[in-house]
Amino acid sequence: MTTGLTKYDRSLYAVMNRREGRPFYATAARRRAVVCAHIALTAIGSAAWITAVFAERMWPLFVLFGVLLPWCVANGVINGATRGLLELRSRALDERQLRERDRVLARAHRLTSLLLLAAAVGTGALSWLGDVRVEALIAPVLVEVFIVHALMPHWVAGLTVPDEPDED
Repeated sequence: MTTGLTKYDRSLYAVMNRREGRPFYATAARRRAVVCAHIALTAIGSAAWITAVFAERMWPLFVLFGVLLPWCVANGVINGATRGLLELRSRALDERQLRERDRVLARAHRLTSLLLLAAAVGTGALSWLGDVRVEALIAPVLVEVFIVHALMPHWVAGLTVPDEPDED
């Protein structure tokens, strides 16, 4: 860790490096399970929000509130597993962590680009082959793609972080 960190940097670094959550991310299988749970909770929560907003229903908000706390816990476990790789400022990371963050961001960018292509092709295909208007699809699809775009680096980092050596 470099010098010249603000009080906020030091406090966030301390939070991201706490060891209490280690049993949740000690092995690659556990990290994969947490990332998969986070993806599922994100899909449920975002689908509930989109349904509430675009279908003008009230009940999906209860689903959203129900998945919010487990989603936050899973997000915290991913942040703990990566030691805050994506949350800490650059000045709080060493050279190895900066390279790792760049690698994760590049891989997430490539995956999100493929997702954007699939969303565009899928929206066009539904409009062309089905009896669906593009205007009805574009806003929900863009919201989902934006959510995945924002979270993809966390998922990639959670899936690719190496196991930590034993403390013994």
